Amino acid sequence: MKERKRSEEIYCSSLNLMPGGVNSPVRSFSGLSITPLIAARGKDDLIWDVDDREYIDFCGSWGSLILGHGPEAIVKAAQAQMALGASFGIATEGEERLAKKIISHMPSIEKIRFVSSGTEATMSALRLARGFTGKSLLVKFEGNYHGHSDSLLVKAGSGVAHMNSLASSKGIPEEIIKNTLSLPYNDIIGVSKILQSRSDLAAVIIEPIAGNMGVVPASSEFLEMLRQVTLDQGALLIFDEVISGFRVGLQGVQGIQGIKPDLTCLGKIIGGGFPAAAFGGRKEIMDHLAPLGEVYQAGTLSGNPVAMSAGLATLVALEEKGFYDKLEIKTAQFLAPIEEALRGKGCVQRVGSMFTLFLGPSKVESWKDLEKLDKERFKSFFLYLFERGIYIPPSPYESWFISIAHKRDHLEKAQKTILDFFEKNPMQKMA
Repeated sequence: MKERKRSEEIYCSSLNLMPGGVNSPVRSFSGLSITPLIAARGKDDLIWDVDDREYIDFCGSWGSLILGHGPEAIVKAAQAQMALGASFGIATEGEERLAKKIISHMPSIEKIRFVSSGTEATMSALRLARGFTGKSLLVKFEGNYHGHSDSLLVKAGSGVAHMNSLASSKGIPEEIIKNTLSLPYNDIIGVSKILQSRSDLAAVIIEPIAGNMGVVPASSEFLEMLRQVTLDQGALLIFDEVISGFRVGLQGVQGIQGIKPDLTCLGKIIGGGFPAAAFGGRKEIMDHLAPLGEVYQAGTLSGNPVAMSAGLATLVALEEKGFYDKLEIKTAQFLAPIEEALRGKGCVQRVGSMFTLFLGPSKVESWKDLEKLDKERFKSFFLYLFERGIYIPPSPYESWFISIAHKRDHLEKAQKTILDFFEKNPMQKMA
């Protein structure tokens, strides 16, 4: 493949301009010993870097691009709105239209508030939960990542996985940390006992499919326990479906599991590739937000008209008959021989079109199971694929994604390259 001279030049310059040369830590390719990818353009299932090297993309803007890069309907919708105005800081019809579309699909959402990022959605949902219940304690789960707000950076996953402090970051006061408990994911008995003992519980927030320690679903029994205990305690149950919302189906995980959370956080797909997120839930909870209630939340770019137009066009495309069936078949066929090759040496965990190849553990149900993760082998694996034009998330803790735009010949090339790596670099079977 071509040299990456221009990528190196840009990255070296960026190091003098931005901390670590990036605007989000995982983009720095920390620990991979190569210059980060500097993207220039994308189309369908491909991206090209500034050196015109081509990659089959299994990251898809971290799950946002379920239709692939530059789908015609999204481009047209965004361009049409751009011609009318990119931002107003005023209410628009686009907000009402996208809100109506989301509410029509998500069984737990009666009212919704748009924001600009997943972090903003979870942070705001947490403030609303505390304001509504009048209590202070938040419970989250080890390995679940809900963005970088202070209260939620406690034993988080993903980009903070290599940091060792309790709070996962410096700069978070102990007074804030003490109001957040991080408990073991999928531990029904232990978590139930703790929740039942706390009279100050405001909310439990969970990724019903953890996507930032790899794809790790919460068990049905675990989610049902959380629903019952929060009801008993007068606390709120918050589903963080920023990744899984509209990725695994039109109703998200809550539709698959038949469980209604009190609040739901959405992001990624609902912006159609533009910065947009949201939180929503029961009317009586949401009406505690200003201007109706005393819980304050605001944002100049919230409900940005371009993002609303792109998001609406995306959801219309997802409503096409058989859309998720096609995506399911595409993903299952791609992974079938890979799962077989990893048997006894690791595992593939998948829900719909989001999945992770875990090198080492035979099954991952909690953060503790990742102690067996072979990080050095992942580094070799990533570099092998990257050099051959296949881009996967640059961390062993992340989800991969397949879009409806992934072409058969590209999936076959990636599949063969992955199997070739395993054949050339045989793994020892785990005991």
